[in-house]
Amino acid sequence: MAVPKRKLSRSRTRHRKAQWMKTSAPTYAVCKRCKAHTRPHTVCATCGTYAGREVVEVD
Repeated sequence: MAVPKRKLSRSRTRHRKAQWMKTSAPTYAVCKRCKAHTRPHTVCATCGTYAGREVVEVD
């Protein structure tokens, strides 16, 4: 197994970890039934539908 010969500097480690904050904002889709913003490919939390069918009963 490969083992590093020297310890990585703090600046090199932080430079690599700084790229995690550059992720893009999450995308949203519009529910066809209630027009609420939901994540794509998930059940709508407002009306409980997915792909045009009622999947979850919402109170």
